[in-house]
Amino acid sequence: MTIRTRMTLWYSGVLLLSAFVVAALCFKELHEQHDQIEDPADTSEDIISLLAWVGLPAILLSIGGGWWLMRKAFAPVTALSRAAAALNERTLKQSLPRTLNGDELDQLAEVLNAMTARLDDSFKRIRDFTLHASHELKTPLTILCGEAETELRDDNITSTQRERVASRLDELRRLARIVDGLTLLAKADAGLISLTLKPLAVADLVRDSFADTKLLGQASGLTVELTACEELTVRGDAHRLRQLLLNLADNAVKYNQPGGAVTMGLRRTDGFAQFTITNTGPGIGLESLPRVFDRFYRGDPAHSHSVEGCGLGLSIARWIVSAHNGDIRITSVPSKLTTVTVQLPIVRENQSA
Repeated sequence: MTIRTRMTLWYSGVLLLSAFVVAALCFKELHEQHDQIEDPADTSEDIISLLAWVGLPAILLSIGGGWWLMRKAFAPVTALSRAAAALNERTLKQSLPRTLNGDELDQLAEVLNAMTARLDDSFKRIRDFTLHASHELKTPLTILCGEAETELRDDNITSTQRERVASRLDELRRLARIVDGLTLLAKADAGLISLTLKPLAVADLVRDSFADTKLLGQASGLTVELTACEELTVRGDAHRLRQLLLNLADNAVKYNQPGGAVTMGLRRTDGFAQFTITNTGPGIGLESLPRVFDRFYRGDPAHSHSVEGCGLGLSIARWIVSAHNGDIRITSVPSKLTTVTVQLPIVRENQSA
């Protein structure tokens, strides 16, 4: 129950109680004067008529006026709560509405605006640090990878040394992928990435992803199937959508069981191009599903060390889908199936033209 409703009920209750008290006092006064009245029946009719034509409308008017006053008084509270609920890390620059009359509610809005300004500055510092740190790490990582590759081409090193260098090179490349992912997300958070949006035949991208997934799954003996691939057009960036499908396919292959299956499909659903990819793997627990899109979240610790990855793929996938005004969801049945569903708005023929 809202504060407005509670206060209206309290106001109505007090008003009705006051009306009953006044009526009781009037009844007592009339009862004391009963012996002095020649015709009590006429007096009773007058009382009933007075209550019907004056008392009842006065009560209804008071209740309606009280409800209107409560609504007007709490309208700024409603506006403030709606504006605060719409805040996120990307809209912290938007100020909450103020009444500018200096009352307690206006002071609260001023305090909240100052708090969101501090939060926005903190987020900006974190983004700047991540962006600058990842940028500075790229050069030394590139040099180290180049040196390791040079060592591998040296015919004078032993097989044991070659294995160590190859292992070091793999870790350096993994670290480079983490840095690239952090750079991408930091730039996306700062709004520094511009997408080239144009009408795009998404079915071609899905077929290319299907071919890539078959190659990725050969080592584990996976069965990859494309159940449907309708010819649909979306407005998107080909490079980023290809990256999205590759990330999802890579996860479907890595988090699978030997001899398992990967199923892909593209269908039209309620004005959206719906892409689904399902794999047979360990699945995701219910407690982990709300966090799978968090950065560096790896889910089940038992599998996080055995599967190569850094926990940024789904975060990047969510950003790409969001940048295309789409939606991405994950459902999972542990030890059975995990399904990722991506929906992108379909471009109509007149829009495409």
